[in-house]
Amino acid sequence: MLTLQACNTDEGGDKPAAASASNEKPLKFGFMICDSRKMSQERFAPFTAYLEEKLGRKVEMILKNTFEFESLIKNKEVDFFHVNSIVAVLLKEKYKADLLAIDIRGRNGYKATGTLIARKDSGIKTIDDMRGKSMVFGPALAPFGYMAQYALLLENNFDPETDFSSYTIPAGAAKHDKVVYGVEYGKYDVGAAPRIDLDRMVEENIIDLDDYNIIAESDQMPYCTIGARAEVDPALKEQIKNIALNLKQDESAMVDGEVLKILKRMLIDGFAPVVDSEYDAIREDLKRCNMPPYTKY
Repeated sequence: MLTLQACNTDEGGDKPAAASASNEKPLKFGFMICDSRKMSQERFAPFTAYLEEKLGRKVEMILKNTFEFESLIKNKEVDFFHVNSIVAVLLKEKYKADLLAIDIRGRNGYKATGTLIARKDSGIKTIDDMRGKSMVFGPALAPFGYMAQYALLLENNFDPETDFSSYTIPAGAAKHDKVVYGVEYGKYDVGAAPRIDLDRMVEENIIDLDDYNIIAESDQMPYCTIGARAEVDPALKEQIKNIALNLKQDESAMVDGEVLKILKRMLIDGFAPVVDSEYDAIREDLKRCNMPPYTKY
């Protein structure tokens, strides 16, 4: 399990005058730690600064691990959040949170997929070939590094609990990269990798996709999502949603004296509006995998 992280407030010196002058209580915006805490802070600081500028009030950036968001919402410790689509569904189902906008990134726009991969020289080409092999998944609450692949296996009459020789989840940060490295260097026979991360590592010349068999790939499902607690002022939710949806590639913000492109720093191409029914595929996979908020045993 990951450890509890302290709040991390962006207290850079370049605050817009409107935000500094406002007497309103700071908005608390929770961001899921995507890689390391430091990288996530750098990734989301320009968006936080941009929100301050547009809203004319202080916005406090709070970085937390995936499994901590339920208590954050339950205890009203954040107003808005940016989380993966599993956590978004959990917060909506259990706490009536509103989902406002979805990240756009990669080949499938605002949707993503999970893959099962093996090195070609392993000879593993099908799910049936995986029986008795070793497996490495991504984080346990990752939609495209764990849930999608676990569900794919169950759909194909493959029980991950009994049909692998063993399976594991890497420790520490950057788990998705560790999955690919674990397969690349032969520590594990098969890995569960988000397609977005495979594509990124190919673009960065870290791996050659010709060396891999993509054994299976999941259906496309919504990517990371911005949302808000149910009790937040509806007008403010609408304002945040519109700011995100209208964010352009050339928009920038000042952070610690440096002008930074917001979307580029967030590693996304923009935001798309939420259509709740598109999360039904996530809900069905969570039920199939016996995962929260639908856990039965």
